[in-house]
Amino acid sequence: MVKRILSAVIAAFAVGFVAEAQEKNTAELEKRMAVVELSTIYMRQQPDYESALETQELMGTVVEIVGEQGYWREIVSPQPYRAWATEKGLVEMTEEELKAYEDAPKVMFTGLYGHIYMEPSFKASTLCDLVGGDLLRLAEYAESGDGKGDGAEAVLQDNRIKLKGKWTEVMLPSGRKGHVPTKELKPHYGFMSIAQGEGDAGSIDAQTTEAIIAQAEKLLGSPYLWGGMSAKGVDCSGLVRISHIMNGILLPRNASQQINCGDRVPMPVNPRFRDDRSDAQAFKEEMLARVQNLRRGDLVFFGTPASEPGKKPRITHVGIYLGEGRIIHSSHMVRFNSLIPGEADYYENAHRLIAAIRL
Repeated sequence: MVKRILSAVIAAFAVGFVAEAQEKNTAELEKRMAVVELSTIYMRQQPDYESALETQELMGTVVEIVGEQGYWREIVSPQPYRAWATEKGLVEMTEEELKAYEDAPKVMFTGLYGHIYMEPSFKASTLCDLVGGDLLRLAEYAESGDGKGDGAEAVLQDNRIKLKGKWTEVMLPSGRKGHVPTKELKPHYGFMSIAQGEGDAGSIDAQTTEAIIAQAEKLLGSPYLWGGMSAKGVDCSGLVRISHIMNGILLPRNASQQINCGDRVPMPVNPRFRDDRSDAQAFKEEMLARVQNLRRGDLVFFGTPASEPGKKPRITHVGIYLGEGRIIHSSHMVRFNSLIPGEADYYENAHRLIAAIRL
């Protein structure tokens, strides 16, 4: 009797295990993928326009659809982020369509803000707008071994893209075609991804570091926007992320994630000055000590130190270090500030500086 009961239990467990595996395989086969169609989509906490903005995602980004409610789609982006966006901003693709999209030659829009025109003329009607970091397929290109092509405005030679002429014809994920000034585009060959726990002090060379800073400086004066990651508005980690995206590097979205990348830079922090900064000279010496190990291009983080050993600090803000105690960051707007007390543009929350990383 016991044997029969045990056999029945084992059989039921096996059936359940097989059913669960089949359901998992079916779910994997039915995974829904899409590509962002608009210059930016707004990813919200809930499927409602009044819901809080979590982040933006850029044109050409591949996302997974994991939920649906009316015209809203719950998506998971590579940031990584899970939130809701409307269906009009996405183009759902089959596995074959997605592979063709991913394999196609692409260019990145390098301006802060621009448009795709219906014809190669600024007088033509616009197809849609663009922001820096948007990815577009080449609509027409020639494959030529001698680099001369057959009159096409774009040439693919040895898998390298060469753009010619004043205008380049591009294609949206939906297949709609238009024209962008060639000077506003650059060939795109993929990203170097630095996820949490990855990267080190040698991940980014000095030339790229300068290009990242230059990109951030192009956004000076842009308004702070919670969840923003484009010229339409940026938050602090959005400024850091888009400046890296424009230079072929993918970082995590939030400051609390970005701090876990690269190598930590030693920074002595005296907790005394968190609440009491009445001794101006002592506090100035403290801030000079905190920045003494920093280099241009380091990411600097602000927040509350860990309450006890083994606990994590609470990170609330991030900026890019420029050298000589100065940073560029998005606080109210994208601006320069000094971390050193007494400087004319001293950052009012500099005392919350607690950590830095180097990539």
